[in-house]
Amino acid sequence: MTGAAVPGVYPQGVKLGVDVGTVRVGVAVCDRDAILATPLRTLERNSKKNTDVRILAALAEELHAVEIFVGLPRTMKGEEHASARMATDYAKLLAGALRDRGSEVPVRLVDERLSTVTAHRNLHEAGVGSRNHRKVVDQVAAAGILQHAIDMQKARGTEIGSRVYAETAPGPTGHGANAAPDVHTQSAQRNQHQMEGYSEPGQQ
Repeated sequence: MTGAAVPGVYPQGVKLGVDVGTVRVGVAVCDRDAILATPLRTLERNSKKNTDVRILAALAEELHAVEIFVGLPRTMKGEEHASARMATDYAKLLAGALRDRGSEVPVRLVDERLSTVTAHRNLHEAGVGSRNHRKVVDQVAAAGILQHAIDMQKARGTEIGSRVYAETAPGPTGHGANAAPDVHTQSAQRNQHQMEGYSEPGQQ
């Protein structure tokens, strides 16, 4: 059974964390009580066929996940560059794959500054050799993203991050996936961002 976020409340249950890379995508999971995030698996990124996105959507359904957090890489100044756009695009693809499966599990972007750096350090401190880092570092980074997200939810007592929605599907008018959302959609998203304490890129 899946849940959906409502104002002032966040979903209770299994959640996934995702670290998006150009070559690999790390996935982590937490327990139903959202106490501890643990590395789950690494997917090979397939940007042409997006098979990894569909696998992740199926995994979320299999685990009865109630929420998915995708790490949004930002610079230390809070700026977003190519890697942040890549993560945002991936989150939209994932939201679309979930929608195609009839799932309403929310996909949310959360700040992930230095998550990979921290993951490498943690692996080193755990005695994992540098040669073996590549096999699990993405999973560990995803676990860091997820742990931060669930900790922040508990600390604030409310939802965090910015929810991402699937791109608009092509319609009879010929407008494709890049069509701009209508005014009502934009207004609703702005209201949601304000409610969740969301800050636009570049704001401190």
